[in-house]
Amino acid sequence: MHVPAKGRASKLSVEDPVLLCLSYWCEYRILFHVATSYGVSKATALRIVRHVEDCLIKSNLFNLPKNLPEGEGID
Repeated sequence: MHVPAKGRASKLSVEDPVLLCLSYWCEYRILFHVATSYGVSKATALRIVRHVEDCLIKSNLFNLPKNLPEGEGID
């Protein structure tokens, strides 16, 4: 089990945050249902998703498009 540097020990294994994110991203599940599946709060699930996204972006192996082609943005 992964033990954080500070705070309480995580209920999740090392792999669970990645699996939680994949189920949120790929299955289009809402955070409430993802959190329930992993036995954490909705706020914790959101924190995990944001942390994994930040790690991916900082790795330079993943990036989001800076400029979307015309007509493909959110109106």
